[in-house]
Amino acid sequence: MTDINTLLADVEKLFSDDEVVTEAKLRKVTLPSGKVLGLVTLDNGLDHTRPNTFGPKGLVSLNTAYDAALADDEIDAIAVTGKQFILAAGADLTALQSGGSDGIRTIAELGHAVFRKLGDEGGKPSFGFINGLALGGGLEVALHANYRTVIDSVPAVGLPEVMLGLVPGWGGAYLLPNLIGPAKAAELFISNPLNQGKVIKGSEVVEAGIADVEFNGADYLEQSMLWADAVLNGQIKIERPEIARDETWDEAVKNAGFFAWAKTGDKSPAAKKAVELLAGAKTATRDEGFAAEDDALVAMAATPELLASLYSFDLVQKRAKRPAGAPDRSLAQPVTKVGIIGAGLMASQFALLFVSKLKVPVVMVDLDQERADKGVAYVHAELDKKLAKGRASVGTTNRLKALVTAEVDYAKAFGNADFIIEAVFEEMSVKKKVFAAAEAVAPETAVFATNTSSLSITEMGSELKHPERVVGFHFFNPVAIMPLLEIIKGSNTSDAALATAFATGRGLGKTTILVKDSPSFIVNRLLGRFMGAVAKIADEGTPIATVDAAFAGVTPMPPFALMALVGPAIAYHNNETLAKAFPDRFYLSENLHKVVEAKKASYFGPDGRTVDPEVEALLTVGTTVLEASDVRQQTLEALADEARRMLDEGVAQGPEDIDLGMITGAGFQFWNGGLTQLLDREGISEKVTGKKFH
Repeated sequence: MTDINTLLADVEKLFSDDEVVTEAKLRKVTLPSGKVLGLVTLDNGLDHTRPNTFGPKGLVSLNTAYDAALADDEIDAIAVTGKQFILAAGADLTALQSGGSDGIRTIAELGHAVFRKLGDEGGKPSFGFINGLALGGGLEVALHANYRTVIDSVPAVGLPEVMLGLVPGWGGAYLLPNLIGPAKAAELFISNPLNQGKVIKGSEVVEAGIADVEFNGADYLEQSMLWADAVLNGQIKIERPEIARDETWDEAVKNAGFFAWAKTGDKSPAAKKAVELLAGAKTATRDEGFAAEDDALVAMAATPELLASLYSFDLVQKRAKRPAGAPDRSLAQPVTKVGIIGAGLMASQFALLFVSKLKVPVVMVDLDQERADKGVAYVHAELDKKLAKGRASVGTTNRLKALVTAEVDYAKAFGNADFIIEAVFEEMSVKKKVFAAAEAVAPETAVFATNTSSLSITEMGSELKHPERVVGFHFFNPVAIMPLLEIIKGSNTSDAALATAFATGRGLGKTTILVKDSPSFIVNRLLGRFMGAVAKIADEGTPIATVDAAFAGVTPMPPFALMALVGPAIAYHNNETLAKAFPDRFYLSENLHKVVEAKKASYFGPDGRTVDPEVEALLTVGTTVLEASDVRQQTLEALADEARRMLDEGVAQGPEDIDLGMITGAGFQFWNGGLTQLLDREGISEKVTGKKFH
């Protein structure tokens, strides 16, 4: 490993000055026993929506703080924590790009050299206070400490690097399995990242063995320091289980390898390398383990998957904040009251989201008071769950509850509503009817939003006096979790209505993209072409298991598993709409129709893997059997064709919005760059359309 002084000098030579530096601020805290804690707080000087990150200059600042604490004879122990709600969100990926290949090596080695001063090289007892979000390097900086506490409300702890085409490069791949065992560690840095970046939170951090204790409330830091004092004085002793280095480790590596292969189709260099690092951590010394991480990080930096990941990261971090084609924000009208037509499950999820994020009155309307009240009861129950988990105060919970009401009278409900969204049956005549009733009593400036997944926005407003105020507002399910919100401009939609929709979506914390009014919009149109293509292949004779296996590393789950999740009826309805609009290329499966008619929730039996014999008896299949590679190729070619058509028609503002939609709405892989980057990289774009998307 390169000498740290050389690494520090390299930072000045290799990296630019435009880094948002996370400063490490050291202060002395005298504990009740009289011992002095050197508390290092990470803070980038921005608000809590801009997490701390570790760029090269941030690492230099942390090194300076650690050195000062280690050199100060008055300081008995060192702790690291973060600004309010955030420890750190890992490496500054922009900085990673700016230093070139030499810079990657420097960042990798410097991170190790600095972080380990808190642990094995420092010589003073050390503590990691996980006071909020801790991802990637944010978790690794705490892993180097001798002891760790965590706040019980922590929203996200994990090592997501494999999702980004990287590996845990600052100790995570070595320290974590040696702390909590290889099976649990593999879940944290291999399985979870490949399951759409899953993280752990709250008490799960202690249950996993990462933190020694959890505390809650506004005095988390004070409780952590009192606990640290008790540890330093021997009043509290931490005993950790001995990690077995036998065949159980090998079994964990084998299982992790099988999982990575199943999820990525052996096409993710980062997943394979992460499994290798897990295997090596069994016998490696700390120096050897860290050196292997350095080498792995440099190797991953040379892969096209990392470039695709950085492209994806840029989409969700930058383009998502400045939606292409959106009207000027100044045109948006204030939303002081929201009306919801319907009180079923989807409508209730809307109500919970709107009241939680916008904190304005929300009224739910349904056919009778009992149904409307049931929707309100759902919202109240969900708010109570947050209160019980300590994620909200009694005062806040009661205020939000009071803002949600139920009505049956449109005039009382919508007479002063600014934003009215429908969540009724997916039938054009029904939606037209409820909008007409709402327009008769709503203010002339009210925006009417529809959550339709496939119907025409233009037609929906065609019979209204003011069709210009109708806008598509298409959420993805589950509403609270899925980031994407497609905002659809009908032929008559005004810029004011559109701007209001974008402002509202931003207030809800969603990733918004502008879509031209067209059948099924962006994500569902592409998924419809995808599902139609795979259904046709299966109907012609390829076994469903082969079809499902073809898409490891492309989609978050196999296509027939996805169909089980959304429901065969919804999948069929979407493709029915698309086949009607584009009969030349959207396949409507008669077999799927039979499954829907039989009211089957899935093609599969109880195990979720093998086809239900009752379903199998319904199917009529041909004799053409394809290999998984051919299934994949044919289907990706269909997607390339559809994506090019959508761009030519102006449905999406650019390939970036197609990828942003597929990543945040359909869970397509970061390390593939969504969809179009994958199609370009594999030569499919040029083969099908004659040119690349980028």
